[in-house]
Amino acid sequence: MQADFSVELGGDAPALEIPWRSDNPHVRYYDLKNHPELVQQIPEAAAYPELGSFLSRINVARFPLATAKCDAWTSNELDLEEEIFGDRKFVSYIDLIFVDERERCSFEKHEAFAKELCRLLSHAPEIAATVELIIRHCYYHQEDTVQPRDTMRRQNKPLPLDNDCALEADPHRKNSPAPSAGFCITAYVTGFGDAEHEPVRLWTIGLNLLQHAIVQLNRNPPPAH
Repeated sequence: MQADFSVELGGDAPALEIPWRSDNPHVRYYDLKNHPELVQQIPEAAAYPELGSFLSRINVARFPLATAKCDAWTSNELDLEEEIFGDRKFVSYIDLIFVDERERCSFEKHEAFAKELCRLLSHAPEIAATVELIIRHCYYHQEDTVQPRDTMRRQNKPLPLDNDCALEADPHRKNSPAPSAGFCITAYVTGFGDAEHEPVRLWTIGLNLLQHAIVQLNRNPPPAH
């Protein structure tokens, strides 16, 4: 299985906000780390139990990671390099965040984590599935300071890449506490195939391999740099 990671921290790159809100009342942020029962409220988790199982495992108590958002969909639009795998694909993404505040703010931690995940996944069997990890900026708000806006927003200036959280005041709200600015990892898992159910089957395998790699890595974390 192919696995790779990239970094998107430019001024026009999308950034995550925690917690986030949407103008759609049926789409909202759920704190699954503190309220694991709410996984049943996520439509994608209800439609695809494998995704629900992944969310529940990552958000288990005392596990160092949590999830922030997810989605899943079928597509017939393949990139040129994807056409060797089949004529359709099933894709999901999950935003992963560290629970520890210092780790949230460490680019080095996210980079080492992504590299090690890709190394572990490189030993997986050759199947028509891929994992792509993207390191992005993430703004961590206090619960009562989030403005209704899209989950991902465009930033006009990049954040410093160091181990101390930068602070940026919310220009849309007077006297609001500044969110801490850190990082997150968006994990895309894609399964490919020609038959109707093949992409979902291979996506399931890829998602399970990613879960096992994350659990294994957190039993034996990479050394700090």
